[in-house]
Amino acid sequence: MNDLKNSKAPVSTVTLNKNEFDEKTDNIYEAISITAKRAIQINSEIKKELLEKLEEFATYSDSLEEVFENKEQIEVSKFYEKLPKPHAMAVEEWLMDKIYHRNTEKDAQ
Repeated sequence: MNDLKNSKAPVSTVTLNKNEFDEKTDNIYEAISITAKRAIQINSEIKKELLEKLEEFATYSDSLEEVFENKEQIEVSKFYEKLPKPHAMAVEEWLMDKIYHRNTEKDAQ
């Protein structure tokens, strides 16, 4: 997870060269499918870690009138909000050859 926090993925939208993106598979749909699956994995890793960190700040009380502002909790939330989106991280990993993939249909033949 630590390498995801140090990701060089862009935080805003960038245009990619289609030919560069699908050159590993020769199929744009397969390349998108692979990166989408990786983005789902990244998102679940980030969500799990965030929930674990926020659980430390949880207060269980029945009163709705008591609202505590915890600066540490706000800082943790802001940090995760500033991270690049999971799909941007997945695309970055794809372009840097950090995602292992194989076509099982081609392997079976």
